[in-house]
Amino acid sequence: MTLRTFVTASLVLIVLILTSPLSAPAATVTLSDCLSRSAIGNPALKVKSYDETISAENVTLADSAYFPRIDLLGGYTAQLAPQQIRFNNNTLPTQDADYGFFSLTFTQLLYDFGRRDARYRQAALLREATADLYHGQEKELFLQVVKGYYGVLHSQKLLLTLDDEVKRLSEHLRVAKNLHEQGVVTRNDLLQAEVRLSGSRQRRLSAENEVEKGWLLLNYLTGQPEAFRGDLEESVTEISAPGGGNDITSRPEYRAELKSVAAGEFDVEENRKGFYPELFFKGDLNYLQNSTVKEQVLYAATLGVRFNLFEGNATTARLRQAVARRSRNEARLNDLTAQFRLELALAGRDAAVARERIAVTEESIRQAEENLRINRDRYLEKVGTATELLDAQTLLTQSRVDSNTALYDYQVALARVKKARGDL
Repeated sequence: MTLRTFVTASLVLIVLILTSPLSAPAATVTLSDCLSRSAIGNPALKVKSYDETISAENVTLADSAYFPRIDLLGGYTAQLAPQQIRFNNNTLPTQDADYGFFSLTFTQLLYDFGRRDARYRQAALLREATADLYHGQEKELFLQVVKGYYGVLHSQKLLLTLDDEVKRLSEHLRVAKNLHEQGVVTRNDLLQAEVRLSGSRQRRLSAENEVEKGWLLLNYLTGQPEAFRGDLEESVTEISAPGGGNDITSRPEYRAELKSVAAGEFDVEENRKGFYPELFFKGDLNYLQNSTVKEQVLYAATLGVRFNLFEGNATTARLRQAVARRSRNEARLNDLTAQFRLELALAGRDAAVARERIAVTEESIRQAEENLRINRDRYLEKVGTATELLDAQTLLTQSRVDSNTALYDYQVALARVKKARGDL
C-alpha cells in the first residue's frame, strides 16, 4: 500500500467516524428521580411557592405594630403676602411671606388590650398553614408524577404487546396466503387475516402516540425538556396497610385547615378588641421658619388615649365577618376531614382489588397462551377455523393488556393511599 493510498483511506475512515450518528445509551430514570426533579423544576409548584413568601411578609407586617412609627414631613411655602394682625390701627406680620418647615413625629402604641398580639398570632398561624398547603400541593404533584411515570410504562407495555400481536398476525397472514395458494382455505380466511392485521397496526400507532404523549406530560411535571427520553425503571412498590384505619392527621392539607381554624379564633379576638381604646405615646419636633417669633423650633410629648366612638357600625361588621369566617373554617375542616377519610378508604379498596386483579390476569395470560396454541394447531391441521384462531390471538392480547392495566392501577392506588395518609 502506497503512502498516498494509506492517507486517503485514513481520511475516509475519519470522515465516516465523524459523520456517523453516535447512539448514546438512554439514561435510566427512576421514579425517585422524577419525584426529586418535580419538587425542584415543576413550574406550577414554583408559582405556589410565592404564596409562602407573601404570608411570611404578613407576619412582618403584624410584627411592625410592636415598633414605633417615625414620620418626617418637610417643605417650603411661598405666599403673596404674610399673614398680619391689626394692633392700634397698625398691622403687624405674624409670619414670613416665604418660609420653610419640617416636623419629626415619633408614635408608639403602648397598649391596645391584646389586639396586635392576636393579629400577630393569626399571621403566624396562616403562614404555617400556607407552608402546609404548599406541601399538600407538592404531594398532589407527586401523585401526578406517579400517574405519569406508570402511565408511560403502561403505554410502553401496551406498545410491546401490540408489536407482538402484529408479528403474530403477520405470520398468520403468511400462513393463510400459503394455504390459500394451495387451495386449502378460502379467500375469506385471507381477508380476515388482512383486516385483523390492519386493525392491530392502527392500535399500535395509537399506542405509540400514547407513549409520546405520556413523555410530554411527564417531562412537564418534572421540569424536563420536551425532547427528553429515558429508560424508565420498572419497580413494584409495596407499602404497609394504612395505620390507624382512616388516620389522616399527617396530611398537610388537614394540618393547614386546623391552623386556619386556630387563626380564625385570633381573628375574632382582634376584631372584638376593636371596641377597646388604645394607649399611645407621641413625640414631636416641629420647625417653622418665622422671623416674627422667638421660638421657631417646638418640642412636644403626648401620652394619650385613642377611642373610636362611631364609624358607621364598621367595627361591628368586621367582628361579624370574623365570626362568620371562623364558622366557615370549622365547617370546612369537618367537610375536608370526611373527604380525606373517604379518599383514603377508596384508595385502599382500589389497591386491594388491583392486587387481586394482578393475580387473576397472570393466570388468564397462561390460559390465553394455551388457548392460542391449541387453536393454531387445529387451524394448521385444518380442523379449526381462522375465526377461532384470530379470536384466540385477540384474547391473548387482551389478557396481556388487562395484566398491564392491573399493575398500573395497583401502583397508582398505592400512591393514592400514601397521599391520602400524608406520607407520599
